[in-house]
Amino acid sequence: MQDPLVFLPGIMGTASLFASQMDRFGADRPVTIAPLAPGGRVEEIASNLLDRMPRRFALAGMGLGGVIAMEMLRRAPDRLSRIALINTHSLAETPQSAAALEPLIIKLRSGQAEDAAAVFLPLSDLAPGPHRAAVMAEFTQMAMAVDVDLTIRLLRAYQRRRDYQSVLRRCKVPALVLCGRHDGGTPVKRHGFMADLIPYAELSVIEAAGRLPTWEAPEATNAALAAWLKQPYVLQKRADA
Repeated sequence: MQDPLVFLPGIMGTASLFASQMDRFGADRPVTIAPLAPGGRVEEIASNLLDRMPRRFALAGMGLGGVIAMEMLRRAPDRLSRIALINTHSLAETPQSAAALEPLIIKLRSGQAEDAAAVFLPLSDLAPGPHRAAVMAEFTQMAMAVDVDLTIRLLRAYQRRRDYQSVLRRCKVPALVLCGRHDGGTPVKRHGFMADLIPYAELSVIEAAGRLPTWEAPEATNAALAAWLKQPYVLQKRADA
């Protein structure tokens, strides 16, 4: 039996973010898309999720889901058989970047969920092309359906997140760092930095995607995930690590 595969969405995200991955990998192994449990801090959310997870599993997180995946790796490294970090980053929030999220929280509290979605995901953070507007419309619809109070709690947790560089340096399982070429919020350079921290990481840059590679380029994303899932548990350390 293959290890179960668990996906964690990001802020304003739902299970629909990983519909293509569920279709692609669900026939080979148990696949779960775990909603982010309420909590005021990343540590609390991760602890709540670990209580509901299988004994050992492969974990892929996007955005805040990636941050929570790193916290789960910190707390229970023996339970993760491999880890994939998608359009996320390992650094703690700075006071300046944390403050920049306050207008978004104000919009959510005032009932401007559609405007909040546009602030959270600027159109420029999606890959250019004929599908950009449709992807943005789908994201906006998804974001407007998510509970506002939950979104605000997750934003607060994101603002308070810790630095995970030391956690990634200690990672001993096959790791994938995946991002879209056109994501200005978490650019390729930041993902390359993360991949360099992890002894066994592979960096995959999806050329036809931005912030939402699972939607924008599902086939390329699935190919990268499939290669990650096939990586052996015992790996030679990369020559440049």
